[in-house]
Amino acid sequence: MQKDTSSSDASASHVGRVRHRRRPTEATTDGNRTNGPALLANDQNKYKSMLIRTYSTIWMIGGFALIVYMGHLYICAMVVVIQIFMAKELFNLLRKSSEEKQLPGFRLLNWHVFFTAMLFTYGRFLSRQLVNTVNSDHLLYKVVSGLIKYQMFICYFLYIAGFVWFILTLKKKTYKYQFKQYAWTHMILLMVFAQSSFTVANIFEGMFWFLLPASLIVINDIAAYLFGFFLGRTPLIKLSPKKTWEGFIGASVTTIISAFVLANVMGHFQWLTCPRKDLSTGWLRCDPDPMFKPEHYSLGEWVPQWFPWKEVALLPVQLHALALGLFASIIAPFGGFFASGFKRAFKIKDFGDSIPGHGGITDRMDCQMVMAVFAYIYHQSFILPQNYSVEIILDQIIRNLTFEEQKFLYQQLGEIFHEMQLMQR
Repeated sequence: MQKDTSSSDASASHVGRVRHRRRPTEATTDGNRTNGPALLANDQNKYKSMLIRTYSTIWMIGGFALIVYMGHLYICAMVVVIQIFMAKELFNLLRKSSEEKQLPGFRLLNWHVFFTAMLFTYGRFLSRQLVNTVNSDHLLYKVVSGLIKYQMFICYFLYIAGFVWFILTLKKKTYKYQFKQYAWTHMILLMVFAQSSFTVANIFEGMFWFLLPASLIVINDIAAYLFGFFLGRTPLIKLSPKKTWEGFIGASVTTIISAFVLANVMGHFQWLTCPRKDLSTGWLRCDPDPMFKPEHYSLGEWVPQWFPWKEVALLPVQLHALALGLFASIIAPFGGFFASGFKRAFKIKDFGDSIPGHGGITDRMDCQMVMAVFAYIYHQSFILPQNYSVEIILDQIIRNLTFEEQKFLYQQLGEIFHEMQLMQR
């Protein structure tokens, strides 16, 4: 009897539970009620993130335009500051506070190596401009010329001093951490500092060769974000889930068109096209390079009779700008993919949080570094004259000869010219 009663009670309770169990439709409805606000919140967060990113972008573009207006030296200072912030973000990536407490002053060694590399790189890039700046003061000229002559030895001595410093600070329980940090520092110099330093070389070849490549990366980044935000459906690469084919293709077309148009606009300003031969800050005036002189092309039979324009004026540099645009839209984004894979390896979202909506400085400069190297190599290979010119020879004379040797060369040239004049008579 008890058994039957218990079984009947169990069945009754089971029936009761069944009666009070929610129907599938009810569960779905509740789920919709639960997920609906969440989806709406996510959608609101999406647009909020876009708004923050837009504000930051406007501020960055405005600040960048102001620095460009101020001149070459200020742009170089901006590049140096960016490099320091990037190095700081990357140094902190592998930093362990527990290990650092046992190694007081070890962080200073990283910066010693970094600034030694900076002295070497910028000393090589800016030696000609530095000499041209101080050539009016004889004493200062001799000092600067001597420093430039022995600059490689000075930098090597500083590096060796850092190497000895590293060996002397090795501690038994932190060998692995210290060697990891030492290798990490050199990787930062190779992957970040060495590439971004080409930006300075581009600046003094003519601000055009810095501003156009940098602008194309910005345009490509903004266009990829907008096309992906509104039209993105197809994932592009697993390393960066937010990247889409729609954003990639839309940004590529936009960047190439922008390169062609911007080259024409920038090419008409001597302030942007003239190379800077010293470290002064005044406005530049020069005879435009043939690359920046318009050439007229007849449209001929390509246009109907009623069309108002029968010819079009283009700058030769616009064709080169197409090559820069292609690289900025197709190859340079892989710098961003590399950074995305790097962040995934370290399980971090961003390298830093110094720029609201964008992350750190390194997050914004990944593609710029790749583009800076390409712009420099392209300019040296296809734009710069390959044969010896008067400027190249003078640069070698100023860089490698002392003041007395230059005076002697001047006297010898004077005698040679005098003899040639006598022979012509």
